Formats: sequence, C-alpha cells, structure tokens
Amino acid sequence: MALRLHVIICSTRPGRVGPAVAAWFHELARQDGRFEAILVDLAEFGLPVYDEPEHPVRQDYRNDHTRRWAASVAAADAYAFVTPEYNFGPPPSLLNALNYVYKEWNYKPAGIVSYGGVSGGLRSALIEKLTFTTLKMMPMVEAVAVQNVAARLDGTGGFLPDEHHGRAAAALLNELHKWAEALKPLH
Repeated sequence: MALRLHVIICSTRPGRVGPAVAAWFHELARQDGRFEAILVDLAEFGLPVYDEPEHPVRQDYRNDHTRRWAASVAAADAYAFVTPEYNFGPPPSLLNALNYVYKEWNYKPAGIVSYGGVSGGLRSALIEKLTFTTLKMMPMVEAVAVQNVAARLDGTGGFLPDEHHGRAAAALLNELHKWAEALKPLH
C-alpha cells in the first residue's frame, strides 16, 4: 500500500494563489508514484479560531469541524504544506489548523512548498518548522521556495514552474518518502 501524502493548501483568503502552486506539486507527487497524493484545502474545513474546550492532546473533540479535520490529519503518513508568507510569518489559517489537533501530527514528516515575493516565503517556512517540531513532526531540510510567485502565474489559474522548482520538488518528495517509511511504525 502506498504511503499517503497530504498536500495542504494553507491559505484560505479570497484571491489566493496557493491552489495553483499546490495543484502543480500535487501532480508531481501523484506522478512520482510512491505516494497516494491527496490535495487538502484548509478553506474547505472552515475552522474557526480554535474553539475546542479540551486540550488537543486529549483528543476529546466536541465540534464536527474538529473531528473532520482530525480525521484528515490522522489519515496522512506525510505532509507537504503549500504556504504563503504573511508579514514575514505563516498565515493564521495554518497556525490555527496546526493547533487544532496534536497526536494526529505526531511522528510524520513535514515538507514545505513556500511562495511569496522576493523571499519566496522562506521566513514563514522557518517559523512553521518550529511549530512542526513541537507537534512531533519531522520538518524536511529540502523544500521548494517560489520567489515572486505573481510572475509565475499563467493568467488562467495555473502555475509556471522553472527547472529549479522541479528539482527542488523531486528532492523534497525523495526525503518525504524516506522519512515517511521510517516513521510509519511510530503512528
């Protein structure tokens, strides 16, 4: 059975470009063949600012949106977070989603496909890695960073990658697969 990789679109705001970048990476992961690649859109979960009365470590979820999100997170063996940079940091939608559950994230590898302006979302990625380690995820060193993402859109909702984006994505998928295989017995 193939390992399951969730490619998570982290931005939820109107007009976002995350779906275009995520669709590209998802297709590469699907073609790679080592993963059952699933595209997950945070916007579809409609998570309000954290509203569970119990600490997530207890897994005593009271809300349907939390139970749906927990099931999605638990179903994956690895994650690729497709994330923008907002004001030098992660989008609030991602931090909120990360904080909703705890054990479901544990012992799984986390890759980052970041995008933004000149920095390519790297400042956001660094902050996200700190949160990943607290959730007992293993952040990958390999990553994809898309600089000046607005110049890489084709006008019809598609992403136009460069060769180096493809090489970086292949390296990230290789590491995600190695780590997902190694960590699978722990979850």
